[in-house]
Amino acid sequence: MQWILSYVQGGATDVWKENVMEELEAGEIEYETAEELLISLKKEFGGEEEESVKAAELRKLEQGGRTMEEFVQEFKRVARGSRYEKRPLVEEFKRGMNGIIQRKLMEAKN
Repeated sequence: MQWILSYVQGGATDVWKENVMEELEAGEIEYETAEELLISLKKEFGGEEEESVKAAELRKLEQGGRTMEEFVQEFKRVARGSRYEKRPLVEEFKRGMNGIIQRKLMEAKN
């Protein structure tokens, strides 16, 4: 894992890298896989910006001519990491659905 850290450079990342290297050498932390290290990097540096991008992408997502299954899969992919939960997530899903399907659902409720 230390070879990955050798590529991390610049400002706050240098400080973070030095802290992580010290903790690794002291045996205070251990990354079993590169994925664990990347998750740690994202938590430290990529969280808020990525969430904003995902939320914006979610708000723009529309079913269009896709099947419902295709839309559901794309929606799940985009929703992951957006921090949308429960009712706001459901509202974004309904907003993005094809208008014909929305109308049919409304009719079914009555």
